Amino acid sequence: MIVLRALLSRLVMTAITLFGVAVIVFVTIRVVPGNPIAMMLPPGATPEDVANLTALYGLDKTIAEQFLIWGQGVLAGDFGTSITTRQPVLDLVLGRLPATLELSIMALVMAMLIGGVAALTGTRLRGTRTEGGIDIANGMALSVPDFLWGLILILLFGVLAPIFHISGRITPSLDLPFVTNFYLFESLLRLRFDLWADIVSHMFLPALALAIPLSAIIGQLLKQSLKETMHLDYITLARTKGYGENHIILREALRNAILPTLTLVGVQFTFLIGGTVIIERLFSYEGLGNMAIDAVINRDLPLIQGIVILFAVIFTGVNLIVDLTYALLNPRLRHA
Repeated sequence: MIVLRALLSRLVMTAITLFGVAVIVFVTIRVVPGNPIAMMLPPGATPEDVANLTALYGLDKTIAEQFLIWGQGVLAGDFGTSITTRQPVLDLVLGRLPATLELSIMALVMAMLIGGVAALTGTRLRGTRTEGGIDIANGMALSVPDFLWGLILILLFGVLAPIFHISGRITPSLDLPFVTNFYLFESLLRLRFDLWADIVSHMFLPALALAIPLSAIIGQLLKQSLKETMHLDYITLARTKGYGENHIILREALRNAILPTLTLVGVQFTFLIGGTVIIERLFSYEGLGNMAIDAVINRDLPLIQGIVILFAVIFTGVNLIVDLTYALLNPRLRHA
């Protein structure tokens, strides 16, 4: 009963958060300078044309009336129509979401692997020059933003040594028998490893650019947690039983030290999705972030609202899942 009450409380807080985000975004994009209708019409358009198109998109009403109409549509599953493409916003957003999710998941997996190996190696070789070198590498990875890592990777592996693709999501000349927009996962299910390899080749550099700063954060936190755990009594007891250092780190210390890192990974995943905006533009990757930049440039108000609301849903949903997962993994919270 206590767990159910806590879950309902979190769901209510999530709904309030989404409502607040919707209000802030809706009002903000309407008070900033710029007229989306003027960008749609040719230079010779008459004032009557402007008035008709303004009325068509409901922009002649007050902001409160516009929000009420938009909110009623959202509750019915209608996020409006894109001003620039004349297509339903929900279809556009859901069509690009799989590409961004695949890129973010791949970047997260790479960050966990790189950060985990760095933390375990630094813990195993603590007090040596190797640990110092890992700390320096972590500091460098954190100092450089992801978009600059993207430029460096493009220069190294796209220009000087063209190993990977530096633009697009997949080679258009290939046979694309996809039913969904989850190209990476569907190609594996169809056992089309040629398509899978091509998709990975396109995703590798943008995913790595996103993963490098996050891997440094994961590596630092996990290594610090491991260092603190290595001084606990049960670790001393394991040493007295004759267990080797590798066994102690991997089988004894890691299980407790990884809990704070899992929480960080869940929170950072939401920021990782937000960070795809610049990276997708840099690599001409056909994801949600690239669409968001186009929507802002074209002042496509319904599309901007749909993208931001979707990001907010992902952010709150992931945070909720992280809290529940942490409670399940932590015995003190599970039995509280």
